[in-house]
Amino acid sequence: MRAAVISDIHGNAVALDAVLRDFEVTKPDSVVNLGDAIQGGPQPAEVVKTLQDRGWPAVMGNADAWLLSGVETGHEITDENRRRQLNDVRDWSLSRLSEEDRAYIASFQPTVTLELGNGQELLCFHGSPTDFDEVLLPTMPDEEFSRVFEPFGKRFFAGGHVHLQYIRQIGRTFCFNPGSVGHALRRDQEPGVNKADPWVEYALLEVRGSDVSLEFRRVGF
Repeated sequence: MRAAVISDIHGNAVALDAVLRDFEVTKPDSVVNLGDAIQGGPQPAEVVKTLQDRGWPAVMGNADAWLLSGVETGHEITDENRRRQLNDVRDWSLSRLSEEDRAYIASFQPTVTLELGNGQELLCFHGSPTDFDEVLLPTMPDEEFSRVFEPFGKRFFAGGHVHLQYIRQIGRTFCFNPGSVGHALRRDQEPGVNKADPWVEYALLEVRGSDVSLEFRRVGF
């Protein structure tokens, strides 16, 4: 089983098309979307159509939940100018989406479990398995990071949200982040700077019996 894991498309259909072209090379058996797929970019309706046509399982991200409800659940927006800007983008995005589009977004799930064969599973989420706003970074202490996954057994884990490709060991298994399709960026930029990188990011997890491999992809567009 070769599973492609994508996340954080953020309404960027040009970037999503680049991933689809790369799939013609990597040929995954299945694809799962870790959320934040629609809100924040210039092509929300086009991304919805592509995802609907493919029928991939999708996780609900914080940005897409906010797109539908307008209710802030995290603590990231503290500047009023930034808040007004995001509300303007949200209003515009909603104006581009039909009722059917919104219903599709509302069908995204809190988590998705992907069967990998040989009794192994991949648990997919956005921020963490219990909270799409939670920030999990590779710099977290081992004990703190592992505690998040203790209730979920010996699975593989995949989460998005932070737009950063990484892998962290959890005992004999691991958690990984595939990065962002629609807005890959460095996290070491100056405050207030949010310059995107000129590529899409995603990951391929392959399980063949007891053999496991993980590949991070960067594809220019």
